[in-house]
Amino acid sequence: MSASPLAAAQVAAYLSRIWGTPVSIDALARIPGGASRETYRFDATADGKLHQLILRRDPGASLIDTESETEFRAYQSAWGTVPVPRAVALEAAGAELERPFFIMERVEGGEVASAFARAPFGDHGEALGEAFFSALGRLAALDPANTPLGQHLPTPAPDEAWRIALDYWEGVLDEDQQRPLPVARAAIRRLRANPPPPAQKIAIVHGDYRSGNVMHDGRGGMLAMFDWEMAHLGDPVEDLGWALDPIWDHFEPGRVCGMTDRARALAHWEAASGLKVDPRAMRWWSLFNSVKGRAIWTSAFKTFVDGGHTDPILGVSGWYTAVRQDSIIAAQLEAFS
Repeated sequence: MSASPLAAAQVAAYLSRIWGTPVSIDALARIPGGASRETYRFDATADGKLHQLILRRDPGASLIDTESETEFRAYQSAWGTVPVPRAVALEAAGAELERPFFIMERVEGGEVASAFARAPFGDHGEALGEAFFSALGRLAALDPANTPLGQHLPTPAPDEAWRIALDYWEGVLDEDQQRPLPVARAAIRRLRANPPPPAQKIAIVHGDYRSGNVMHDGRGGMLAMFDWEMAHLGDPVEDLGWALDPIWDHFEPGRVCGMTDRARALAHWEAASGLKVDPRAMRWWSLFNSVKGRAIWTSAFKTFVDGGHTDPILGVSGWYTAVRQDSIIAAQLEAFS
């Protein structure tokens, strides 16, 4: 969907001001999808140089409660460790665009898999799986203390990271559920009664590290990891558990994120992170992430029903995806002790 000429003029005015030179904007277009930000792609020309850019602006209402600065600082912090677009500018007050936004460079030449695609990576799944889980391991190894995100967010104690995460997502369920959710509630009781070991370290957690957020080159290469809007500081096993959730298997049971098997995924992560996965921690964070997924699908469906977003994927979230997540939770509960 094309943006209005006024919006293009606003972007031009903003970049001209911060770059100190006249900027022209071309091909400004809204990218469909995205629950937490309005996303636009455009080209900016300044002093004869072309800049291919992405702009992420806060909407009037958001499915996921996030902050532009947090996402921007996450991109800054991950740069050089995980393949990500380079962060360009942050405007927390809105300025010419009226609402908070940030701008980053655009990554071209790749593709992103739909969550509903079967075997989306073909013969290149193993190579991409190594790149994908090794990058996640490097993120876990990164010391967040002096990163932009680490300086922006509070650092939880290693033995409190699990409680903070669980409190947040239980709160989402409390606010957004429209009918009883006995399976998810049973899982929450089990999680609280059986806390995980303290985090081996506090790390930057992406929050939504999965196959649908990675751009790849179709040959096993990882070009960029997107959608850092849920980034926070916490136990790095949280990200690992989310990526390993069967909901992302692309209808190939046992094939993590449609890329590789679980053992190889864990081996790549451990080699890159320098950490060893504690089975008790992995079991707890796996169940937690299924509850988190159920909370997200619950919020998505509420947003769809209330009319805030009309994307049919949000409706599917409250139907097929939620039912599948419940079955995953139930299977984990049976094995959880």
